[in-house]
Amino acid sequence: MSTQGVPIAQPVVVGSRLARQGDSTSRRPLCADALIARALENEGRTSFHNRSFIEPLHQLVSSLNDEAQLSAFGARAARIDAMRCLTNLLRLDAAEEADPGIAGRPIERPIFIMGLPRSGSTFLHTLLAQDRANAVPRCWQLMYPYPFRSRIPIGDWRKACMAVQLAMYKRIAPAVAELHPMTADGPQECSDITAQVFHSLRFDNTFHLPSYQAWINRHDHLPAYSFHKRFLRHLDHQQPGRRWILKSPDHVFALDAVRAVYPDAVLVFLHRDPFPVLTSQLNLIEALRRSFSHHVDLDEIGRNVSESIVDIANRLVANCTRRGVLHLSYHSVIAAPMDAMRRIYAHAGFLPTREASERVTQWLARERPRRARGRRRELAGFGLDARALHDRFERYIETFGMAPEQDRLAA
Repeated sequence: MSTQGVPIAQPVVVGSRLARQGDSTSRRPLCADALIARALENEGRTSFHNRSFIEPLHQLVSSLNDEAQLSAFGARAARIDAMRCLTNLLRLDAAEEADPGIAGRPIERPIFIMGLPRSGSTFLHTLLAQDRANAVPRCWQLMYPYPFRSRIPIGDWRKACMAVQLAMYKRIAPAVAELHPMTADGPQECSDITAQVFHSLRFDNTFHLPSYQAWINRHDHLPAYSFHKRFLRHLDHQQPGRRWILKSPDHVFALDAVRAVYPDAVLVFLHRDPFPVLTSQLNLIEALRRSFSHHVDLDEIGRNVSESIVDIANRLVANCTRRGVLHLSYHSVIAAPMDAMRRIYAHAGFLPTREASERVTQWLARERPRRARGRRRELAGFGLDARALHDRFERYIETFGMAPEQDRLAA
């Protein structure tokens, strides 16, 4: 079970009528080989440079067809999402053929933010993005790393297209927008990079995919993170000369792969009382699932999300003394964000410039951490026992000194 924020690959340009009714294409089962053939035909190419994505794509498609109980909109979204990812792979291939230097671009000392989800990582990521010396993967860049092909010189409208898609998705799934901010130019999580080779923990957020998730759990993350670096090189080629700030709670599940691919990576772990984390994440996953499936099992969501959060907490404890890791708490980031930035820069060996500090100060005057509005379902609504969970989180709470944000036994 993935525990990241919101996978943005799903908001596709479809009208509200299609969102409710679907069409004949959306009702057909997905076929991995047919998707691959169509992508090659559309791009006028005969093969992919790297075919390691084929097995995870087949696993994902099988699970989507057999287990996800897709709505008409969900089926349509999954099909378009897969085609977009395959198209992006072919465009990366074409770009590397045109400029072989892209494949060897250095990505030096990237900062990886990870830890418990719903712990201020989006706020921190956006704050660090205010420094012009930093680069973050933007939503529109992850969806469309290269401009749309057109015979008419109409300019680069990827960001505008992403904004339209997100606006439509917010109308279709307002509960998701209430729980997680989504903007076309906002920093986005790395799970949407590895999703492009169909080896990502983010698919399980959106769909019920037990067999695909079991496959992910059995397989090494190294191929996915090798692609992660390849993709980042393409973004870096387009906007060179900056240091990369990357984030996803799911990096915790792939620490060995992160270290193997980025041996000089700077790691930042975020911590928070796990009970509000779990409650918030459960409500987010429910909202996401309802967007794309015609049946949602709340008890199943409760079991899987709670197991995932416990797993992350245990992994964080196991790595609590790991060299080169900076530990930050949610409350310290929210209460003193400038201090959090300075601690990260000192840990990474960077010096914040006066301009960076001024830009962050100006941003903080306009923006504060966003709290979800509206009603939320508590733990019992997902079939969970707060007392039993307290015992499972006790070691994490004690190791990192997490003060309770609420009555944990009444969560």
